[in-house]
Amino acid sequence: MHQYIICEKKDGLGSITLNSEKTLNSLSVPMIAEVHAVLKQWKEDGSVACVLLQGAGEKAFCAGGDVRRLYDAILKQREIAPGEPPQDCLDFFIQEYQLNYEIHKFPKPIVVWADGIVMGGGIGLAAGASHRIVTEKSKLAMPEITIGLYPDVGGTWFLNKMPSAFGLYLGLTGTRLNAADCLYINLANHFIPSNLKLEVITRLQEAKWENNSKSNSVKVTDILNNISTGHEPGKSIAQSHQSFVSKFEKISSVSDFRETLLAYSEKDDDWINAGIKTFESGSPSSAYIIFEQLKRGRNLSLEEIFQSELNLSAQCTIHPDFAEGVRALLVDKDLSPNWQPASLEEITKSWVESYFTPLWKDSEHPLKNLGNNETVCKK
Repeated sequence: MHQYIICEKKDGLGSITLNSEKTLNSLSVPMIAEVHAVLKQWKEDGSVACVLLQGAGEKAFCAGGDVRRLYDAILKQREIAPGEPPQDCLDFFIQEYQLNYEIHKFPKPIVVWADGIVMGGGIGLAAGASHRIVTEKSKLAMPEITIGLYPDVGGTWFLNKMPSAFGLYLGLTGTRLNAADCLYINLANHFIPSNLKLEVITRLQEAKWENNSKSNSVKVTDILNNISTGHEPGKSIAQSHQSFVSKFEKISSVSDFRETLLAYSEKDDDWINAGIKTFESGSPSSAYIIFEQLKRGRNLSLEEIFQSELNLSAQCTIHPDFAEGVRALLVDKDLSPNWQPASLEEITKSWVESYFTPLWKDSEHPLKNLGNNETVCKK
């Protein structure tokens, strides 16, 4: 029996349900461990041809990681040995990134039902899947700048693969996305109305599976395309702002980004105004490390990306803003974080570089063997 997920196998379809509805299916170390263990088992299980990953309830697929627990670990660590990443935080990030990588490289089709709220770590689970379904209720975002963090869980990879400068723009503004937006920027590849979920499951269970993952992946694509036919996701607000976002394609600094962001002419544009508000109130340090993260990670392999993100996440637990951002948003809920440094102008090159300083030698990196013995990716 599993405590944090629900699993079922039927007619070639293996279903995994994140089962923490009260926390909007937020990820904890035990939940991550259970999902990963099942995936590794099903990878070798001939009775499973396709995997469905979903969240319990109707509000969220997954609202992200349980950062409140990370906050508690950081405070405890500061009393014991400040300047070192808490082991609880390392355990969380290591296991989360291992699971993300497993999904990216999984040899069988994985269908993610990304309905409702999908943020942070939830996007990390969905981004690597072969078949990513959004619905009319899907709301996706990577708002880590609001808590002094950055878009991890492979964000370096999928943000850099978005069209134009959308990856940079979304990372720095935490802008929320609807279903049509997700299709436009490659965060999803299927739109299906939420009331057709049972049909999706039924059709997958009725599929005539073969002993060939590529053929099965094509079958899944055909099934989802058939169900989605005639259903439109509506207007992509992101796509309608493409000309605005394209202005950020050639900027070379965070200050350039801010200047371009604040220079827009449509003063009554709610989409842009929301992005400005998030950027201006977010952690100045996060703004700089997000900019640097995407620049440095542009040509890295997926394995190298997760290795670099683990180092950066561990550094965030040492630097002040992550814990302060969680305190202001989720603990005291005063929404008044005391960022250190307090403004973009106070950020120095050495401060930014301190976030990227390696905490381990290559031979000692916790994810040094991440890509060993991997199977060929289906995508």
